[in-house]
Amino acid sequence: MENPTKEEREKLHEQEKLDLINKEKSRKTRKKILFSVILVIIAGGFTYYGVYTSTQPGKYDDFAKCLTENDVKEYGAFWCPNCAEQKKMFDKSFKYVTYIECDARGDNAQPELCGKKRITGYPTWEINNSFYPGVRSLEELSEISGCELNS
Repeated sequence: MENPTKEEREKLHEQEKLDLINKEKSRKTRKKILFSVILVIIAGGFTYYGVYTSTQPGKYDDFAKCLTENDVKEYGAFWCPNCAEQKKMFDKSFKYVTYIECDARGDNAQPELCGKKRITGYPTWEINNSFYPGVRSLEELSEISGCELNS
């Protein structure tokens, strides 16, 4: 077109504006898709990591199992910070420790047993019919119980 008419110029200008709007929409759509894909990849990575680490054995599994096999028990309360500290020492191996919840409001609570055993502080360990109140190192629990601490 050598000399477009005013109407043709306006049409051309409108078409250019529409093209720019469409390009911007397309760019935004691509950004959203890319962002979504990245989020899915990140979420997948976290999920894989969570599943992978939860299926790996704990560092102290054998030690915790030995404690349970030897009738070692920990008495505690769900709200007790020292109990949480003790539990943290075992990391994910704590699931093998025989834990007795003494507070009636806790899960699987056994306050009658705690009363019968005269538990007055948390945590308290029962090992070979003797009671050891307070947080105990894994090394100390190993010495008292005779269970080998595999570190």
